[in-house]
Amino acid sequence: MHMQTLPSWVWMVYYSFLFITLITTVISIIRKKNTFFSIVVAAITMLVPAVSLINSIGRKGNEFEYWFEQLREGQLWSIFVTIGYVIIVIWLLTFSFNKKTTNSGKSSK
Repeated sequence: MHMQTLPSWVWMVYYSFLFITLITTVISIIRKKNTFFSIVVAAITMLVPAVSLINSIGRKGNEFEYWFEQLREGQLWSIFVTIGYVIIVIWLLTFSFNKKTTNSGKSSK
């Protein structure tokens, strides 16, 4: 069994992505905006890496290759992880869009 890993810069971007997501959910919870969705996204942000890690132990190849292979085979964990990442991206886009809309509304007053 030959395990590889992705380059360090990929991990830096990945964990920055997760950290930014957690920060934005906390900001939304404090501001009492999209509270339920914020809590769900925060939970997903913590669950997705844990599920990926647990299921990638003893893999062949790097993490991305293994996840993609498992997704093609229809493994439930890889489908969950994929849906989780999609939800996180939707959250970040929604948060950014709402932030831009709020800022543009304030500047026009």
